[in-house]
Amino acid sequence: MNIKMFTMGALALAMMSGAAMAGSTSALDDPAKMSPFFTDAGMKTLRSEADFKTAWMAMKPDERTAVLKDCGDATLNKAHADFCAMAKKTGG
Repeated sequence: MNIKMFTMGALALAMMSGAAMAGSTSALDDPAKMSPFFTDAGMKTLRSEADFKTAWMAMKPDERTAVLKDCGDATLNKAHADFCAMAKKTGG
């Protein structure tokens, strides 16, 4: 009986920690937030600086803060270098 309880507890803990880790995503990986900044569906080509600024100002201040925070992370910044450079120039 003790082994079953231990196994079930370990399984429950693994499931909970896995779900917690899966929930932490970057604002830079949210297509709904990021698509206004790009001209293509694959989000590879940035819009013009004026259009970028318009999309940037349309975001809520806390969303802009989250994006700039994510751009401060070396790994995320590397994956989104062009976007982060423009975001820092526009808002940070």
